[in-house]
Amino acid sequence: MKLRWDGARFEPSEEPGDIRIIDSWLTAEGQVRALDAHARRFSISCAELFGLTAERTSEFVLTAAALSPVTGRWFPRVELALVSGEPRLQVWVRPAPPVSRSVRLWLPGIPDARTCPRVKGPDLDWLAGLRQAAVAAGADEAVLLSPAGHVLEGTSTSLLWWRGATLCAPPPDAAVLPGVTRSMLLAEAADVAFENVRPAELSGLEVWSVNALHGVRPVTGWVGAAIEAGPAARWAASPRPLLDHAQGNPLL
Repeated sequence: MKLRWDGARFEPSEEPGDIRIIDSWLTAEGQVRALDAHARRFSISCAELFGLTAERTSEFVLTAAALSPVTGRWFPRVELALVSGEPRLQVWVRPAPPVSRSVRLWLPGIPDARTCPRVKGPDLDWLAGLRQAAVAAGADEAVLLSPAGHVLEGTSTSLLWWRGATLCAPPPDAAVLPGVTRSMLLAEAADVAFENVRPAELSGLEVWSVNALHGVRPVTGWVGAAIEAGPAARWAASPRPLLDHAQGNPLL
């Protein structure tokens, strides 16, 4: 059951509303990484689309985060929903799905049809349908491409790749979600480059698929394209705390 926030406390709600903005993070044994970054991303979207103040949404996110049990793995989702035309903040405290250690990517052959790529929420249904198609094709994630055919991201992950010792990503002005895990990795890397690439240009390179739930996963296969998956050498050599988002800061 989802819990709605009245500005001071949470109350059960049977009416989910029309979900417009979401954010999620992994909580493991009472710890979460970069909660402030998730709160900031959610707050910015709520302010831009619905005029909610950052103080209101930040307090909501921090209070919602404390609802997760301190044992086990959880993947809470905060939401802004429209109920009778009015924005409402609510949280869904749910168990974390199983995590995986690798990803197979699929090129769907259709253009990116998102209406709001830099906000998490408005395009959920379209992304979910595309991901289901990727699974049906034998992959885990679909790759979203710009109108020019450049790699943007996956349906639920950011994509990064290595050229030697340089960690690469789509340019900051690309139509991609401002991924929290992506930002952390780019900030920690010694050498970073931004570039527009087509899928074929990633053949043989080590590609990472990253998000809050799974941490960092190497791309071990491409479906529907003659692209060679590169070695996962840097992934294997990276320290575990960088890869496993079960490691983080205490919530309380």
